[in-house]
Amino acid sequence: MTATTTEHTYTIKEAAALTGLPASTLRYYESIGVIAPIGRGESSGHRVYTDRDMNLLVGVACLAATGMSVSNMRRYVENGGLGVAAAEEQIALLTERADRLAIEARQIAVRQQYISIKIAYWRAAAAGDDAQAERLAVEARALVKQLNPAS
Repeated sequence: MTATTTEHTYTIKEAAALTGLPASTLRYYESIGVIAPIGRGESSGHRVYTDRDMNLLVGVACLAATGMSVSNMRRYVENGGLGVAAAEEQIALLTERADRLAIEARQIAVRQQYISIKIAYWRAAAAGDDAQAERLAVEARALVKQLNPAS
């Protein structure tokens, strides 16, 4: 006796909910070739996403969440079909994203520090501690310069 496995299928609404990508984005990614054309239901003609489609879509959603450009996502997915032959380009695409995310993380850390300083500033101001408020204002201005060197 052989075991049969039935692949689960998903509607576009379910695929959107599971990936966090709007249905319009799923259709767009399909239309521009980020993902391959999705199969259609025989009677309805509606998109029917398979588990394999969903695995790819979750990966694409992760790449999109990193801010990767659509053209780089398309390239990354295309390269996936090439296997090890495309490893160097895959590494380059992902390294560029990792570097950019590291810069963004540093900027977010500075912004969080700025907010903390401004909270402390307003607490000092509310308490009438003008000297502390002034020290904190100077700190905040220094952080702004880190975020905007032109200022």
